[in-house]
Amino acid sequence: MARMNVFRQTNVCMVEPAAFGFNAETAVTNRFQHRGHEQDAAAAARAETMGLAAALRNAGIAVALAADTPQPPKPDAVFPNNWVSFHADGTVVLYPMHSALRRAERREAVIDCVRMQLGFRERRRIDLTKEEEHGRFLEGTGSLVLDHSARIAYACRSPRTDESLVRQWSRLMDYEPVLFDASTPDGTPVYHTNVVLWIGERIAGAGLEWVAPAQREMLRHRIAAGGRRTVMELSAPQLLAFAGNMLELGDSAGSRHLVMSAACAASLDPQQHALLRDAGVQALAVAVPTIERLGGGSVRCMLAEVPVATKAVA
Repeated sequence: MARMNVFRQTNVCMVEPAAFGFNAETAVTNRFQHRGHEQDAAAAARAETMGLAAALRNAGIAVALAADTPQPPKPDAVFPNNWVSFHADGTVVLYPMHSALRRAERREAVIDCVRMQLGFRERRRIDLTKEEEHGRFLEGTGSLVLDHSARIAYACRSPRTDESLVRQWSRLMDYEPVLFDASTPDGTPVYHTNVVLWIGERIAGAGLEWVAPAQREMLRHRIAAGGRRTVMELSAPQLLAFAGNMLELGDSAGSRHLVMSAACAASLDPQQHALLRDAGVQALAVAVPTIERLGGGSVRCMLAEVPVATKAVA
């Protein structure tokens, strides 16, 4: 499938959490979560969320910031990308969630916030949430890492990412599914694709060390065939520092920003930082240690992209 040369301006939706904390239900499948001192976790998570929103706005990326509701308590509400995605053709997709505790995060008020604050016009809705009744799950752009220009949906099989739903989503959205397997050092399937893989316009990052050996070359080849000049290989320590959990965003001026956590930025070596500069992306690093430690997700998980426009460039 040939890759189109496009410029994508993308704004984001975020949720300011009201009751952030350690979710024992999700920790069963998420090896990035660590129980710890939680007395001030909710306040710290709100501060980290507001810091990320401010950094994005300062970089020229518009943010729709929705307020969480305190009841029922939603410890993972800060991660909206797992239950909703917005697409350039006006499609909104709602996703089936593995954790029953997380299903309360799906609120029409968040989508209304995107409409009002970013002017997003919904033209079609795909609701996959009934799949929860059949024990099939697909957690948004946690489960799916999307190459929008080549129309490829990468997905790592896990209890939260059902292969049949990946294929169904791909048919509905006209993407090609590319599935693979990956596991953490203790043999647990990687819970979300977006902690081992990110796709930018000219560069991508992949934690091939955790990918099944027989699939590594296939994955490297498919990413490169999509038009990426560089596939940055991420080591296991870097993956544990959330170096697989980055998101490239374009601002209204045409600049590209690779959003990452401060822990992720510190894990990259000078050569990797040079590769990012060579690819024409500016690193935008924000500290979110509480959200990473207790929630097991980083900045990419906190952002649901809201495309503005897609136009050809020379």
